[in-house]
Amino acid sequence: MKFLLRLTSSRKAVWITILLWVFAAGALSIAPSANDHTINTGENDLPVQADAVIAEEKIQEYFPEDDGQLALLVFTQETEWNNGSGWENIAVITEWIADDFPLDTIDEAVPFHEFPEGARSAFRSEDGTTMVLPVVLESGLAMEEINDTVMEIMQQGEETLEQGELYVTGPAGIASDTIAIFSNADLTLLFSTIGLVLLLLIIIYRSPLLAFIPLAAAGIVYQITDRVLGMFAANEIFTIETQSLSIVMILLLGATTDYSLFIFSRFREELRLQKNKFVSMTKAVDGVAKPIFFSGGTVFAAMLVLLLAQYGPYNNFAYTFAVTIAVVLLAGLTLIPALFTAVGRRAFWPMIPKVGEKTLEKNRFWGGIGSLVTKRPILTGSLVLIFLVINASNVPTIQQSFNLINSFPEEMQSRVGFEVMEESYPAGDLAPVTVILESEDGFDLHEAEWEYIAKLEQLLRADDGVYEVTFLSLEEIEENNNLDATGHALSGQLIMAQHPYDHASLDTVERLNQQRQELLAESGLPPEEFSLFLAGESAKQADVRALNERDTLVVAMTVTLVITLMLFWQTRSLIAPLYMMATILLSYLSALGLSWFIFHNLFGFEAMSYRIPLYAFVFLVALGVDYNIMLISRIREEAKYYSTNFAVKRGVALTGGVISSAGLILAATFGVLMTQPLMELYMFGFIVGLGILLDAFLVRGILVPAIVTVLGKWNWWPVHEKNFEERK
Repeated sequence: MKFLLRLTSSRKAVWITILLWVFAAGALSIAPSANDHTINTGENDLPVQADAVIAEEKIQEYFPEDDGQLALLVFTQETEWNNGSGWENIAVITEWIADDFPLDTIDEAVPFHEFPEGARSAFRSEDGTTMVLPVVLESGLAMEEINDTVMEIMQQGEETLEQGELYVTGPAGIASDTIAIFSNADLTLLFSTIGLVLLLLIIIYRSPLLAFIPLAAAGIVYQITDRVLGMFAANEIFTIETQSLSIVMILLLGATTDYSLFIFSRFREELRLQKNKFVSMTKAVDGVAKPIFFSGGTVFAAMLVLLLAQYGPYNNFAYTFAVTIAVVLLAGLTLIPALFTAVGRRAFWPMIPKVGEKTLEKNRFWGGIGSLVTKRPILTGSLVLIFLVINASNVPTIQQSFNLINSFPEEMQSRVGFEVMEESYPAGDLAPVTVILESEDGFDLHEAEWEYIAKLEQLLRADDGVYEVTFLSLEEIEENNNLDATGHALSGQLIMAQHPYDHASLDTVERLNQQRQELLAESGLPPEEFSLFLAGESAKQADVRALNERDTLVVAMTVTLVITLMLFWQTRSLIAPLYMMATILLSYLSALGLSWFIFHNLFGFEAMSYRIPLYAFVFLVALGVDYNIMLISRIREEAKYYSTNFAVKRGVALTGGVISSAGLILAATFGVLMTQPLMELYMFGFIVGLGILLDAFLVRGILVPAIVTVLGKWNWWPVHEKNFEERK
């Protein structure tokens, strides 16, 4: 702390601090940018022990030719596809893919142009209006190569088809659309956020420099954070998802602005007490450094807790955001105070603070709220509490979605193609489950063994969640390459009765995985000699769902425990941290429940991404601590000189303006995510923005002060503050 005080104690120290930050930003400009090393889909999202991962490894071991990225070419029109209605156009496209495709990225494609009419009919939907042709891309392609391949096929379709439409969906189509979604999203998001923060700061504080100084600090912090993350990602220390990088910019700008508000609010207060700007900032830092350190520290700790998660994106999220908040916190304690000190009183022009002005008279609104709360703490606190509990009661009704494509804009080609398939084909055909039957000693495929395999088919088909199972007949095995070259593995397909991403399908996969040993034994295949594996999208999402439930519970409990322990350390009280943490959790549940009520009943959304509740929890709980610590620290500081009631009045009056301003700006920055085309980001931005507003205005403005007033001296137990007579 003494070191931090020295950084703003003289002109020389201030400019050395600023120059060191500028030099660091300039030196790191030669490092790679994080944006150049982001990924859109994770190949290692699931742990190696996950059932779906083990099954995929078996496919790669026995059927390596099936390892490429799948693109589904969906041809659709209002009339039936036949010789007189567009078949020849499709044949031209498949012949072009087979013979003249300009990129060396196609591994295998259906030779539709070589098929007779009867074989072509097999690719049509029941009503004849839709045809789906699979194209397998080479394995190991970069995202840009996948996107180029899809774009080439789409362009050829536009030039060749005389009627109907071509959509490319499947994993390759989804990957291509993901690139399209985020191609210009980062720059749009960055400039939109900067413009919004600048506008809000000018409107709230009516001072141009107070708006530009936080943004100047944010620019330096962004440059350093971006290059540090880029170096980590370039050296494969951890990976960065494109979505995470979008949220990083929001967190960086919002947190930097928050810390700026906390500092210059206290700086302005001190400038009203003495003329010397260095003394004023030294006293301001002395008052806010500990709250900023602990608030940033709790966010940092909460992000690191995500390392306990087993799901890959949560782990990567932890590294990305921990690095970001560490740089922002360091800037909040050094760079930001130095910048405001360098500018001095001119930062507040045209409303320059003068020595002798009364701070409380400048905070009449929150002074009035503080008076109301301390006069009627039970009434005001109860009203807010009831409102929050009612909102939180909606949380159990939330429906979670495990279908990534539902998060895409409705007009994206991969989503349109997928929905066309949904309307035209049985639901389970959209993403069949691959079944691998492995024999330790190899298959003889004699008549008795085939009877056992047929019996296994019957047992699998008997499950209510299964529509069809095929290992093919004994005569078709060699022709269709369903037996691997070593003779140790047999592959087949399992078609779900429901949509592959529905919870019912995920339940079916989980059930079958749990019953594998019993199914083998009942079919006559000894479990000690044979093994059964399920792979595919339904299998993967079943594992994701199980991991998400486990990770959400572990992370939520650990974050709650870690932050509570840090609050014990910061407040030196055994009482205050309990209600501080309780109000933070209630605020999160209220924001989540109210948001779902709005999404479901007003916007008509049927579900939200399974990742949103955990991400929103980490952000709202961690960021909610900032305002809690700032308020409680100021009330406790005032309680050294005043009675509890008057300390609460002063605490609310002195921090209410800065907390509400910071909350409004931070909520607005997260709200910018609602402009993004991905529904997951839209919902996340809405929930976090709403939660921050509830926290800043209701929880920190009314509920917590009401609790402090009711508890009185017990807030600080076992270390009671010495109260003096109330001063008026």
